Amino acid sequence: MILDALLPATASTYAGDIDRLFDVITLLVMIPFSVACFLFFSFIFRFKAKDGVKAMYITGTEHRYMKWIHRAHFPVLAFDLIIVVMAVNVWYEVKQDLPEKDSEVQVIAQQWAWTFVHPGMDNTLGTADDITKVNELHVSTDTLYHYKLTSLDVLHNFSVPVFRLKQDAIPGRVITGWFEPTVAGEHDIQCAEICGIGHGLMPARIHISSPAEHTAWVERESTAALARAMEEAGSVELASN
Repeated sequence: MILDALLPATASTYAGDIDRLFDVITLLVMIPFSVACFLFFSFIFRFKAKDGVKAMYITGTEHRYMKWIHRAHFPVLAFDLIIVVMAVNVWYEVKQDLPEKDSEVQVIAQQWAWTFVHPGMDNTLGTADDITKVNELHVSTDTLYHYKLTSLDVLHNFSVPVFRLKQDAIPGRVITGWFEPTVAGEHDIQCAEICGIGHGLMPARIHISSPAEHTAWVERESTAALARAMEEAGSVELASN
């Protein structure tokens, strides 16, 4: 792709579609821009002031001049139509069409940190073996995740550049989206909405592992979560007695 060298790695199923859209927009905008720049500078040099030559006064409304503007409308409109159709298709795929999930995670934004709640071995959120991590999101390749995104205070934005994912987090709302990682690795998570004085100090990391490695991590962390839950339950029972 045209912009591959300038963009982060692609690590989700729809990242390539979004990059392709950017490539098409860049190409289709570059064509009329290049033509306009060529004509602009060529006319500057061609019709620059010359000794003994009287300047022409042109209003630009004459048909022989206006026809070049009207002729340019048609390819530009065609380019716009191509961009709109592709953009709507990508938007529908990423934002409107919610595929069946394999797992899910809860994403909680606040000034100025991310809290990620992962399901334990039961693969269900809201149970005792849930795994809660601050500024660490752990997921597996080839697994389709739904994320439940919310904010505890102000507007934030859940941005995962390698997924080409950006979604506002709005206080009082739970927003559901999806992603499917394709390549193992460790990458940045950002807040892409100015959310206060600590906005620039709100990074997190996403850890993408193979299914086997992720299962081992879930087993280890959910066992520890269950142990803590049992310990806390015992402490509460002793206190009540």
